[in-house]
This record gives sequence, structure tokens and C-alpha cells, in this order.
Amino acid sequence: MWIVFAFGSALFAGITAILAKCGIQKTDSNAATAIRTVVVLLFSWVMVLLTGSQSQIGEISSGTWLFLILSGLATGASWLCYFKALQLGDINKVVPIDKSSVVLTILLAFVFLREEISVPKAAGVVLIGIGTFLMIEKKKTNALKQARGNQWFFYAAGSAVFASLTSILGKIGISGVESNLGTAVRTAVVLLMAWLMVFVTGKQNTVKEIPKREFGFICLSGLATGASWLCYYRALQDGLASVVVPIDKLSIVVTIVFSWLVFHERLSKRAGLGLVSIVAGTLVMLIP
Repeated sequence: MWIVFAFGSALFAGITAILAKCGIQKTDSNAATAIRTVVVLLFSWVMVLLTGSQSQIGEISSGTWLFLILSGLATGASWLCYFKALQLGDINKVVPIDKSSVVLTILLAFVFLREEISVPKAAGVVLIGIGTFLMIEKKKTNALKQARGNQWFFYAAGSAVFASLTSILGKIGISGVESNLGTAVRTAVVLLMAWLMVFVTGKQNTVKEIPKREFGFICLSGLATGASWLCYYRALQDGLASVVVPIDKLSIVVTIVFSWLVFHERLSKRAGLGLVSIVAGTLVMLIP
């Protein structure tokens, strides 16, 4: 049954990117992130209440608090970069770069956590790296996107870097606290950071001007993220982490399919080969 939850996590994670893109056509990306995080926070605390782990808050050590907060800040930075990248660029180019965070995470885990890089992991890293390179090919764009230049790439790369830091910091911090509670604490930090960015950039007044349709999509993207987390942690609870995590990363396939159906973003042969390489690299990592 946990396999079903693992694929459910990938499905909802893939849908999240599509819903998020629909919600930031006219809406400021920072404001959208802040609103979305409110929904995710509610979901995360529902998870805490369901597992009854709220009683452990007083038992969290100062060191664990530090790493949970740092992990939350990294998560917030990743989400802010990700939303901005989605607003500026095509989904089928932003998502592969963001998903390349798995490569950075493995490398950082090797350097800081002394986690061994097996042959399958090394092969997966190479395949994902090649696939990502193939999927960020240049193509002709309209005048508006041309004016934006390659800004989306730097935001997408920032999203991947901060997502990797989130994993490393989160792994250190989560060792001293129940995982659902740790997630809820990190999400609270993300919420504070997201709204701080809204006020720093002076976008707080734009919240009232968000079109109802986009506001709905933003909230739905938050619900999709929450559903993904619920499935993800349920799968981790009953299944093998070494299997659950790579399956969750297959959300890129869901995102690419929906980007084609919803936004008519088609893949070239080169990008298609890149997607195959990324999926192959992810599946290779399932090998013990």
C-alpha cells in the first residue's frame, strides 16, 4: 500500500507546479508564495495533530531548533526562487533544473554527512545531470520572454541549490524531532519568511488585487503540496526511504505531461531525450 502513497506523492507534487503556474499569470510570485504557504502550514499542522506529536514541542533541543529554522529559511528561499522561475520561464525547463537538486543533495551529503555514493547513485547523478542539460536548450521565444532574458534560469538554479540545503539541514534537524512536527516547524519559518519578503518588496497591497481565479489556483497548489506531503510521509512511515524518495522525484513526468496538456509546452527531441535520461537516472537510484 505504501507504494501507492509514494506514487500519490509524485502525482500531487507534479500537479503543484501546474496549479502554481496558473496562479501567477498576473499575481506577484512572492505574494503567491506567501498565500500558498498559509495553506501548506494548515496541512502540516493537521499532520501533527493526526500523529499526536504536538506534545513533543517542549522536548526539542536548542540545536535541533537551530537546524529546523535554518532548514525553513532554505525552504523559503527555494520556494521564492521556484515561483519566480515559474513566472518567468516555461515549466518544462524550470522543473528539470529544480529536480536536479537531488544531484546536489547527494554531493552535499557526501561532503558534509559522509554518506557513501554507490555506483548506482553515481550513475544516477550522471544521467540526471545530462538530462537536465539537454532539457534547458535555447529556443525561440516571444518578445516578452526575450526581454526577460535568462533570469528564469538563475531563479531555477537558486531553487535547486536551496532545496539541496533544505535536505541537508533538515536531515540534521529532524534527527532530534518527530518528522511531522519538524515539517510543521519548518513551514512556520517559511511562512514568516514569505510574508517578510512580501512587505520588504512592498507587494502587500497586491494581495487584495489578486484575481479570484488565480487566488483559487494558488490555494489549490497549496492543497496539492499538502496532499503530496501527506502521501510522502505516509509512504516513508511504512516503506523504504531509498525507494520512496526516487519515486517522489518522478513527479517531473507528471508536470511535463500536464504542461503539455494545459500550456501546450511541447518537448523537442533533445528535451525528450533529456527527460528520458532524468527518469532513467532516478530509477537507477532505486538499485540497492
